[in-house]
Amino acid sequence: MNGVVIPQTPIAVDFWSLRRAGTARLFFLTHMHCDHTVGLSSTWARPLYCSPITARLLHRRLQVSKHWIRALEVGESHVLPLDEIGQETMTVTLIDANHCPGSVMFLFEGYFGTILYTGDFRYTPSMLKEPALILGKQIHTLYLDNTNCNPALVLPSRQEATHQIVQLIRQFPQHNIKIGLYSLGKESLLEQLALEFRTWVVLSPQRLELVQLLGLADVFTVEEEAGRIHAVDHTEICHSAMLQWNRSHPTIAIFPTSRKVRSPHPSIYTVPYSDHSSYSELRAFVAALRPCQVVPIVHQKPCGEFFQDSLSPRLAMPLIPHSVQQYMSSSSRKTNVLWQLERRLKRPRTQGVVFESPEEKANQVKVDRDSKKHKKENLSPWAGHLERLCPHPLQARKQLFPDFCRKERDEPVLFCDSNKMATVLTAPVEFSVQLQPIDEFLFPETREKIGLESPLLSRGDSGSPARGNQSDCLGCDSPPSDTGRAAPLTPESRGLALKYLLTPVHFLQAGFSSRNFDKQVEKHQRVQCSSPAVLNPVDDG
Repeated sequence: MNGVVIPQTPIAVDFWSLRRAGTARLFFLTHMHCDHTVGLSSTWARPLYCSPITARLLHRRLQVSKHWIRALEVGESHVLPLDEIGQETMTVTLIDANHCPGSVMFLFEGYFGTILYTGDFRYTPSMLKEPALILGKQIHTLYLDNTNCNPALVLPSRQEATHQIVQLIRQFPQHNIKIGLYSLGKESLLEQLALEFRTWVVLSPQRLELVQLLGLADVFTVEEEAGRIHAVDHTEICHSAMLQWNRSHPTIAIFPTSRKVRSPHPSIYTVPYSDHSSYSELRAFVAALRPCQVVPIVHQKPCGEFFQDSLSPRLAMPLIPHSVQQYMSSSSRKTNVLWQLERRLKRPRTQGVVFESPEEKANQVKVDRDSKKHKKENLSPWAGHLERLCPHPLQARKQLFPDFCRKERDEPVLFCDSNKMATVLTAPVEFSVQLQPIDEFLFPETREKIGLESPLLSRGDSGSPARGNQSDCLGCDSPPSDTGRAAPLTPESRGLALKYLLTPVHFLQAGFSSRNFDKQVEKHQRVQCSSPAVLNPVDDG
């Protein structure tokens, strides 16, 4: 990966690994070759600065959202903030890199001095006439494309290499020509060949879309039989492909590259046409700029010793402004690489296979069960009030369902005159139950309508045990005892009172009274006035 995070700055160029970017907050893309976009994809969500052509290619090829792409015009200077408050700024100027469509060099000027990042570039003397460089600025750090920084590698200029290709094609006037290219670059070479031989250049639909964005001459087509020059992907040129092409028509293939390519077929030719600066060109470029230091972009090829005689004295690096330090230490996603590393180091490292303890598993299951039970109880508005009303569940059962209190267990209980039977488990005979007053939950108007003048249950001596007899239960037909002050109720009134008691307590406290209950009270009063009470099943409304 050819990219770098510039030290002591929030600037990253052709560097797309956020995990390794550290304090980088401003991201720049020189061009769209794949070795400079490693890690860049449609999920990118940070501001990204590049040239207008690269911006269009970036959105079309990698589907990076336009929301994050910041296209900067080439040849102009742009002011960008270096902190969140706008106190510190820098000036960035884009210079044509003469490498591929949209490729640029970045000239950064700020508190850090002047930094020139060439990216991949092919030097021409006209670059030194750029307004940003002609002013004689002192370049403190030069990040240099050292792809061909090898004194033993002698390369012709691109004009000379183009002439060699033209001479080669003229040697095969009846042959089709296959030009092996990468996905981006050398479009100008194809244009020159088309104009030289007055033929169409056949492209793939994807590459045709690219050249249409560049505004080149109308010499390109997708029709296979339209011209004799075909631009193909460099991986398509192989021995088997050459055999197939030559079966239908005599064909030669050309690799325009400075790389060493082993020819698998005698009709495959390599011409040293390069989009990277040669060693002699790099020497001339560095000698003209005289930077304080040269940093190679291709880390595997150190080249510092080749330019020692062209360097200026190094200057001390100024301190990073406080606002920039805060900006570099912050993060738009509220995450910090150092914090993530610290959390990872604190995480216990487990080696081998770990088996869960049966006791711990059983305890965890019990805790989960108790948690679910507690949650279920909290969801019921009736359970909490019932627990406060009667601490023991059996007391609540005896208090609210007096007809179910029998001396024997599992005794069938007859509901009034109906034939419906129910089997109820009741408390043992010797179980002591202390009944709590429940008429306090009834409104005075309601007690008056159903014939209650006083509390339903006695607040008598709590020490006297209740034996579970029917006479001790709510609404029994036996005469009231001396200690109880409950007024006798008809079975229908008793059923209505029971139904009212089954209404959730928080509804009663809020003054809730169902319409059906009022109707039942009115019906009961009419029956009382007209005829004696008749035992009827409770109407559920």
